[in-house]
This record gives sequence, structure tokens and C-alpha cells, in this order.
Amino acid sequence: MIAGEEMGWIGLKAQDGQALRAWEAKAEGKPQGALVVLQEIFGVNAHIRALCDRYAAHGWHALAPSLFDRAGGPSAGLGYQAGDMAQGRALKGRLTDEQALLDVNAAVDHASATDLPVAVIGFCWGGTLAWLSACRNPKLTAAVAYYGTNIAGYRTETPRVPVLLHFGEHDTHIPQADVQAIADAQPQVRIHRYDAGHGFNCDERPAFHASSAALAADRTFAFLKEHLSC
Repeated sequence: MIAGEEMGWIGLKAQDGQALRAWEAKAEGKPQGALVVLQEIFGVNAHIRALCDRYAAHGWHALAPSLFDRAGGPSAGLGYQAGDMAQGRALKGRLTDEQALLDVNAAVDHASATDLPVAVIGFCWGGTLAWLSACRNPKLTAAVAYYGTNIAGYRTETPRVPVLLHFGEHDTHIPQADVQAIADAQPQVRIHRYDAGHGFNCDERPAFHASSAALAADRTFAFLKEHLSC
């Protein structure tokens, strides 16, 4: 734990009454804003919790709702082996995006209660949810998505707030034609492509690409400071 920070699990309740947990990390001193961090299909695992802690160390109030609580997922999240991938896909298959968004909204409501500007930042499945939140949740100020797997499927929905998207040029889960379709449908959205594959930001996966992750992080922090800093 970094001196001056507080982090750990808290409880939330969605609009439909569903109880869920969220990992919360608070910045030392006055935060620049609040970030709702949205998981991959591996849950709020050690990597997502570490991301929240890292964002808090950079001056943001970070909160990651456990979207698999609704589906009975493991409390500590999953790893990155083949069995974990299968379990994550099975858990996601028990949920609709609309159900997950109820839990995202609960986290946004909690973050909004701090009177800070709020952004969502999502990865993989969470990237898709970040896009949908940017289009549907009026309490947000900005959104960032890393390799959102089905943003193309929702590309006709227009974001209410500024959005930054990161994609790998060698992503076998997201064809470049889909990335271009998003760019064509929403030309105002800022899109960056990297010489990397899917999951390039996760330093616990073989797909981790350090230089792309560092560049994406720099661009993300600049974007957040541009739109959120209070």
C-alpha cells in the first residue's frame, strides 16, 4: 500500500437490488477526478485491482465494480490460463450487457457522490461497457476503452462525452475492419492503434506489449487530465 492511500472492497447495490462488491482505491490528497474501472472477462482480479491502485497513485479516485458477482463468479477473480478463459466466458455468458450496465451505473453513482467528475475506463468486455456507458449514462464526463470487443456492434450509438479508444493492430479478437467501421461511424472519437495484439496492456499476460502499454497510458492520462481534472 502506498502511503496516504486507502484501498479495499466496498459494497454497492444496483438499481434492481443486486448487491455487488467493488475495489476502491483513493488518491492521497484531493483527487483529480474519479475513474470507474471495468474488468475484462477475468473479473476484478489482481491485475484490475493493481490498475486501480496505480490510478490512485497518479491522483485519481478509482473504483472497479465486480461485474461477475451477479453471475456468482469467484471473489478474487480469475487468472489467465486456458481454464480461466473458459470460466470467464461462461460467467459472461450468464449476463447481458444491460445487466452489467446496471452494476456499472451503481459504481458511477457511488463515484458521482464524491462531487468529482467521473470517467469510465474499460478493458476487453469492459471496453464495450465503457463505450455503452459513454452513450447512455448522463453522469459521465469522459470514457476510455482498451480493445473493446464489441464496440463495433454498438457503433451506431453516439457517445454523450469525449471518448478515447485503444486497439491493437494484431488483435485476433477485433478485426481491423471493425476498428475502421467504428472510425467511419463516429469520426469525432479519438482512436489509436498499436503494433500489438489483444490484451496488450496487461502485464500478466503473454500478449503484454510494454511500449504500446506505456504509450497508451501516457495518452490516457493526458486525455483524462484534459477532460476530468477539477
